[in-house]
Amino acid sequence: MTPLERALRERIAAEGPISVETYMEACNAYYYATRDPLGARGDFTTAPEISQMFGELVGAALADCWKRAGAPADAIYAELGPGRGTLAADALRMLRASGFAGEVHLVETSPVLREAQKQAVGQAAWHERVEDLPARPLLLVANEFLDALPIRQHVGAVERRVTVAAGGLAFDRDGEIVETSPAREQAAGSIALCLARHGGVALFIDYGHAKSAPGDTLQAVRGHGYAPVLADPGEQDLTSHVDFEAIGRVAADARASAKPVVPQGDWLLRLGIEARAQALSRANPERVEEIANALDRLTSRAHMGELFKVMAIHAPEWPAPAGLA
Repeated sequence: MTPLERALRERIAAEGPISVETYMEACNAYYYATRDPLGARGDFTTAPEISQMFGELVGAALADCWKRAGAPADAIYAELGPGRGTLAADALRMLRASGFAGEVHLVETSPVLREAQKQAVGQAAWHERVEDLPARPLLLVANEFLDALPIRQHVGAVERRVTVAAGGLAFDRDGEIVETSPAREQAAGSIALCLARHGGVALFIDYGHAKSAPGDTLQAVRGHGYAPVLADPGEQDLTSHVDFEAIGRVAADARASAKPVVPQGDWLLRLGIEARAQALSRANPERVEEIANALDRLTSRAHMGELFKVMAIHAPEWPAPAGLA
């Protein structure tokens, strides 16, 4: 029994069943505070860790928006859940090359990952919450951030909960599930409000669906494979699919502009990832196969190209990022 499971059982015994939202929040808070989950030795690999091409194209898209908006000097680069800082380092390389000299602000709660980010990025300001970002024009990216924020599940009008049954953790009801995420909507709403008031653009890149729909999407990943959601609390990554339609509604409520989602593969191809792969291959002939495999993983429907989506939210007076519908 994990330390967190013992604590959760004690809480359930004292207070009764806990919500899925409470369970997911507790599991991920413990999980991310106690390890670096990325890479071959971790539990999963994100797009920035697959290839520098991903972060470079993110940086190029943000740089293009910034320049077309008049290159405001007070704009900042911001990232939510920056992992090891790999995406930030690659994106900032492109931004700096375009003339951007703004500050770097990272939202990260994990002390383990903050240390890795310091090595990758150097000069940056760290924040515990999205709401703590400065009231300035944002060049923001959130890659696989929203999926890890806690969700609520309802069966009919009743909220689904986690209890103890038959000696283990169990859900208290089954049936058609509808998921919502106040935590996601709060984070996206805070960003959208900042964009509407102060300018800028935000890229949300995550797996999910373009339209709201019922269904149970809560999942656990450990050792690069799926695991039972209620097994080993705190020792595996819990995520769920992002409802991008709900994020778009939040943006509209804040009077920011939201572009329709596009598949990650389509977006990267429109931005020129194939040309970038060819250039890298010419410069690094010993890495041709590695680069080709990375291109396939990032863009093909069999891997990340279709499941992962890209949504942009931007200030009404700012241009939309390139590559979107």
